[in-house]
Amino acid sequence: MARINLVTTESANPEQKALYDAIHAKLGMVPNFLKVFANSPAALKAFLGLHGIAGDGSLDPQTRERIALALAQQNNCEYCLSAHTAIGRKAGLDGAEIEANRSGTSRDEKAAVAVRFARSLVAHMGEVTTAELLEMRDAGYSESDIVEVITHVGMNILTNLLGKAGRVDIDFPKVELKLAA
Repeated sequence: MARINLVTTESANPEQKALYDAIHAKLGMVPNFLKVFANSPAALKAFLGLHGIAGDGSLDPQTRERIALALAQQNNCEYCLSAHTAIGRKAGLDGAEIEANRSGTSRDEKAAVAVRFARSLVAHMGEVTTAELLEMRDAGYSESDIVEVITHVGMNILTNLLGKAGRVDIDFPKVELKLAA
């Protein structure tokens, strides 16, 4: 059960309802984590703005989902893992790729570099090495791409924190976290 209230359609004020209408028009649903964000319309608008800007960048949808899957597993967020497994499948990732992403890599060599870099950013609170930055550049990632990976990491940490702190009820097909060996 969620530890932070969900703002339901019935309890939403006019500002929240307008945000829900926009979200529903785009996604066909309003995921529970956005209903938690809606407790603060300002926070919801900030997240949606960042998400929209980040979605317009140069990283392809598959790489964005690979990063989200890797970080959801790394940060033990079952809500985000479930959500991004469903979204990743819609973006074209198959089961083997999703498993690779959850393990911190990818079957695509270039994407594997981005996934490792994203996980390192989290593990070391941004203190990545020069060698890791060079590996990104050598794999063909531009400075813009590197900043976008960092942006996606920040966005995913935010949603992982919200999902875990709020124990948001999973409204996607549930995916179990892998336990560390």
